[in-house]
Amino acid sequence: MKNFLIPILFVLLHVSCKPQVEIIDKPIIFDETRRELTLEYLKDHYGLDQDAPTIDPKMIVLHWTAIPTFEGSFDAFKNVKLPSWRPDLENASALNVSSHFLIDQDGTIYRLMPETTMARHVIGLNHTALGVENVGGTEGKPLTKAQLKSNIGLVEYLAAKYKIDYLIGHYEYRNFENHPLWLEKDDGYRTKKTDPGVDFMQKVRQATQNLNFKQNP
Repeated sequence: MKNFLIPILFVLLHVSCKPQVEIIDKPIIFDETRRELTLEYLKDHYGLDQDAPTIDPKMIVLHWTAIPTFEGSFDAFKNVKLPSWRPDLENASALNVSSHFLIDQDGTIYRLMPETTMARHVIGLNHTALGVENVGGTEGKPLTKAQLKSNIGLVEYLAAKYKIDYLIGHYEYRNFENHPLWLEKDDGYRTKKTDPGVDFMQKVRQATQNLNFKQNP
């Protein structure tokens, strides 16, 4: 009887040690058109000719939306094609920007799309990066303590689920140029980013240092 109980106790302990976060599914539109545009993006920008728009997550990228409301932030990602107010990205692809997760100012975590489907949120690294967007980030709508707590919990959850090597802020993405994970084929396709802020990233990193992410290049 004692030997029989050992594997059961191990399973219970293992399950109880996994990070627990509450995630609400609120999917953006991912129809056949978005699927085809995603496959085109993978091929044109990364040289990856795939049958399905899947990724192997090795990185988490934290962002802010710079939009003050959840509704406005969600609407920015919802539709399949880029809106007319994003001409800075349109020449690279008509595929709309997106993210796997969106965290509201009160800390509520929403999953916008499957974690192993490619989202367009970070140049050069979408093929391997999980995107986490945070509502706000402007001077009048800074990121909140509730969002910080949710980012920490979500990072722990994702790191327990996937083999995550890197945790970065969007503003750090260009550090990966010339890194093996960097696949961007268009040398002229770059944007300047500051999100989600150095202070915010330092706090998330400090809280998750036990996960032993690799140092950024």
